[in-house]
Amino acid sequence: MPIDPILSHAGRRLLERRDFLAHAAEGLSGIALANLLAKDGLLLASDTAPIRPAIQPDAPLRARPPHFPAKANRVLMIFCSGACSHLDTWDYKPELIKRHDTPMPGADKLITFQGASGNLIKSPWEFRPRGQSGKYISDLLPNLAELADEMCFIHSMTSKTNTHGPGENHMSTGFTVEGYPSAGAWVSYALGSECDNLPAFVAIPDPRGVPQAGPSNWSSGFLPAVFQGTAFNTDQPIANLSTPRGISPTAQRSTEDFLKLLNDKHLMRNPGDSELSARIASYELAARLQLSAPEVSDLSRESAATHASYGTDDPNKFKAGFARNCLLARRLLERGVRFVQLFNGAYAMGEGVGNWDGHKTLKTQYEVHAPILDQPAAALLKDLRSRGLLDDTLVVWTTEFGRMPTFQAGANGRDHNPKGFTVWLAGAGVKRAYSYGQTDEFGYQAVENPSSVYELHATILHLLGLDHQRLSYFHNGTEQRLTFVHGRVIQDVLA
Repeated sequence: MPIDPILSHAGRRLLERRDFLAHAAEGLSGIALANLLAKDGLLLASDTAPIRPAIQPDAPLRARPPHFPAKANRVLMIFCSGACSHLDTWDYKPELIKRHDTPMPGADKLITFQGASGNLIKSPWEFRPRGQSGKYISDLLPNLAELADEMCFIHSMTSKTNTHGPGENHMSTGFTVEGYPSAGAWVSYALGSECDNLPAFVAIPDPRGVPQAGPSNWSSGFLPAVFQGTAFNTDQPIANLSTPRGISPTAQRSTEDFLKLLNDKHLMRNPGDSELSARIASYELAARLQLSAPEVSDLSRESAATHASYGTDDPNKFKAGFARNCLLARRLLERGVRFVQLFNGAYAMGEGVGNWDGHKTLKTQYEVHAPILDQPAAALLKDLRSRGLLDDTLVVWTTEFGRMPTFQAGANGRDHNPKGFTVWLAGAGVKRAYSYGQTDEFGYQAVENPSSVYELHATILHLLGLDHQRLSYFHNGTEQRLTFVHGRVIQDVLA
């Protein structure tokens, strides 16, 4: 039979049975060698090899050193669920005012999330210069606006999706689909906790309910479950923590001691059982939480002046509830909790009712939501600053994506816009009174230094002393990262 002339010399050799078997054996040995080198960390250069933290099974949350000296020891993420409009808060656009109620150039065929767009519409709120920097910020959030000199704005953020659930997932985990670890889980996996009687990662849902993606925002994904966020707020304490009725403290202590005895004996017989060690550590943390969680949630220990500054007794029950959550966040941070994710906005009440999803009547809806956020969040930043906590705490304000500079056709609200929006940072390691990147003259899309969620996550990890390209977890045969295969540190925002 004639040999196909297209085949290479090596390809023709593989047609011979003996040559094929010899090459196959060489290939298998090469695969085995590569696997052994990878396990020993010798396959890559030492400065690019994956870094997987050494987790002690009996103390999985014990504090671990960062990859390099860190600027921040902990993170507070304030997440405004529902896609808070950058054009009505942080991103001042004089051209939008100039061309109010006229068609957006080149957008005659633009179709967005809910349908056709109408005309360009200026913000219903005035923008004014704030602080010594003179940064223009909307009257919608006057208390936060007073802190403009503390903030480092990224005006060129973009998202990969224009849908709320996937958008929340993307901002919290780096992926639009569920099943991936949140940023807080990655941080607690990498660094553990400086506090042995509270979780390393706490999620604080809005008093009105949970965000659209729910627990996916604080999930541990494929990381060990011990690194997931523990969700509770001042209105809903940690579930299943209280001692059942009818069990006395003496009986409970005796039960715990007996259970520990059994577990310790089992562990002696099975010293390599890391799952049992982790389960014992989890039970022991739960026991400590029975004492520490009520203490950290007891806001009565705070002064009347502190309560007044946050607005915990405000007649608006949702504002008062969010204010108590902000105060809880500060108490968690000062006790060494590594990552606190504080949510403002929930979806249980419907589109735009309890969240920032202002499609139909933006002005009416935002005048409900803004007071709930503004005073409590501003008081939290001031409190962190006055206590010196802002020196080593990174504060991140974010939302899942932005809004359109146009109103929707036939409505008085803005549609979804992932092409350009604003997040801001404050505190440890970032420049103060600084703006990075910008959207176009209407605020429609990022045109200067476009940024991604991957870059935001890379920058957060960098400030914590973590190399986002090397922090990894081996899952399904690959090295997984928070930033996947993307991202860079936004060096310009670093102090």
